[in-house]
Amino acid sequence: MNKKRVPIIAGNWKMNMTATQARELTSKLIPLVANVKDRDIVLSPPFTSIAAVAETIKGTNIGLAAQNLHWEDKGAFTGEISADMLLDSGCKYVIIGHSERRQYFGETEETVNRKVKQALKKGLLPILCVGETLAEREAGRLNEIISRQVTGGLKDISTDDMKKVVIAYEPVWAIGTGKTATPEQANEVHALIRQKVKALYSTDIAEGLRIQYGGSVTPENVSTLMAMPDIDGALVGGASLKPESFAALVRFT
Repeated sequence: MNKKRVPIIAGNWKMNMTATQARELTSKLIPLVANVKDRDIVLSPPFTSIAAVAETIKGTNIGLAAQNLHWEDKGAFTGEISADMLLDSGCKYVIIGHSERRQYFGETEETVNRKVKQALKKGLLPILCVGETLAEREAGRLNEIISRQVTGGLKDISTDDMKKVVIAYEPVWAIGTGKTATPEQANEVHALIRQKVKALYSTDIAEGLRIQYGGSVTPENVSTLMAMPDIDGALVGGASLKPESFAALVRFT
């Protein structure tokens, strides 16, 4: 592996794993990835399992992410979770604007942007998700959708803060479907994202930006994806729910 950017492999458990199951999975994973030094490993359990995972990974090479946060510090927002709560629970990262949040829970470019700003303000590292649906891709709107989501999500984010952002490209049509963008298709969009960030910021910021691919990443296809010049990691769904398969992804060569 010869990458100037440190790869980041994150497991998004979505609405899976009780605290007991999370502790068990994490305990099995730790020895499988203990000697991995040249990449960042991140787990993103549901809110109710964050404390269990935080306790289990203490002192290891695994980082902790939340799956969402609210843009306000606190208040009358029943069912929501604040950045301070996440930090207090041991989180370092937070996933923002996942396509499932956009699709099922009405997230917009504005709310995603507010969440990114709040994460950065509080010291959490945002993983900003972008991606097109199959209908949008087939209608030739790929560039438009990705550009809009990148520009909207990063609105008014400073150059210094931009150095802390990770972007995850997830073609909606490839999430949980078993379909995967070819490495070339994925890299093409990653390159587009990098070009957009270069236009918004600078070559240095764009070259330093880590862009993950998500959408049916498996131990079988991870190495060919990671060999692409603009792919710097993976945001993994289903395959992260089994310690052996997630470890195989983390240990890609």
